[in-house]
Amino acid sequence: MNNAVAGFSKLSKEEKINWIANEFFSNPNEAITIIKQYWNRDEKLQQLHDEFIENTISNFYLPIGIAPNFLINNKYYSVPMVIEESSVVAAAAKSAKYWSTRGGFKATVLSSEKIGQVHFMYKGDGNKLAQFFSQNKSKFFEATESITKNMQKRGGGITDIELRNKTTELENYYQLHATFETKDSMGANFINSCLEQFARTLKDEAQQYADFTDEEKNLQVVMSILSNYIPNCIVRAGVSCHVSELADKTITQPNEFAEKFIQAIQIAEIEPYRAVTHNKGIMNGVDAVVLATGNDFRAVEAGVHAYASRNGSYSSLSHAKIEKDIFTYWIEIPLALGTVGGLTSLHPMVKIALEILQNPSAQELMQIVACVGLAQNFAALRSLTTTGIQEGHMKMHINNILNQYQATTEERKVIAKHFKNNTISHSAVVDFIKQIRN
Repeated sequence: MNNAVAGFSKLSKEEKINWIANEFFSNPNEAITIIKQYWNRDEKLQQLHDEFIENTISNFYLPIGIAPNFLINNKYYSVPMVIEESSVVAAAAKSAKYWSTRGGFKATVLSSEKIGQVHFMYKGDGNKLAQFFSQNKSKFFEATESITKNMQKRGGGITDIELRNKTTELENYYQLHATFETKDSMGANFINSCLEQFARTLKDEAQQYADFTDEEKNLQVVMSILSNYIPNCIVRAGVSCHVSELADKTITQPNEFAEKFIQAIQIAEIEPYRAVTHNKGIMNGVDAVVLATGNDFRAVEAGVHAYASRNGSYSSLSHAKIEKDIFTYWIEIPLALGTVGGLTSLHPMVKIALEILQNPSAQELMQIVACVGLAQNFAALRSLTTTGIQEGHMKMHINNILNQYQATTEERKVIAKHFKNNTISHSAVVDFIKQIRN
């Protein structure tokens, strides 16, 4: 079998599928049928999806669910979530309902600054370069006026440009470190366009700078790119109530629950092995809303985890305390999100998701996403410190097992009754399915 192929991108969609089916499957016709089952019947809609990426053969579906009853800054939201993991949407909804009767979530955007850099090599006098930059700084703004014009009308644009000397870390290495405000767009294309113009201006002005030697004039731009590390694009979300108000049907000892809950967070603050899983739970909620709203969850993940390591050790993103019998629980998280541009104006389900969220601004979406992340974390820690995480998770996961074994309606009834009073595990469910079938 030869899995190499020449000119794959030039093949038609049908030819791509036929090559894949014949090259990798013992039953090519079955593979082709499955691939085509996921095509959209609306040809225009399918073409739209085909053009999102390259070498498209079909669509890969994930479910979109709704977590209702999120009371955020005294306003109710029903939050769309796209995720494949069972129990995530249920956990978010449960936490939302719980906190809606205890004052709800409070959220605020602390800052919304985004960053981009031009990385370049300069062999020469650093003081001379600093003087050059000082004299020519205004030209970088002037050169990008055509790019920033529309953004400035919306109140955004380039907020500052700095020259940074990094030669102590890498020989001859310098940066143009620029900060941006992109309002309701995530701003990646805008930032990168500005940066590439900065690079051209840097090279052009250096060539004309009389005080530079020939070698200094020929500085080398390595790359121009935005950064997904955004420590100054931060949203804070939190909840608080009297410790006694934490009580409900399952939290019968609220003081003990609160203390144990805080201890669980303190462990995640100092123990990286726990912090990674702790923050992964937060990202279950964050990523699900980011994906539903057509934003870049990979960029969000990278920025969030870098932020969690900003003090030299990977740590919890959420925190909690008790002061004067008031339980306070909060998160601070970097989020670069947009509600205009990109998939937000192209993907029909993204449009639906944003309408369900009442067409939020980028800052409102940051607040919603942070609250969902906190709600997810609360649900996980509540389970971990009380019944254990598997009880609720396996109740949701059992449907996946039943689907895998194609359980009938009657079998599902018998299985549901059996596991009301028996521990759920994958092996236990599979064994019971085999038992009732025999």
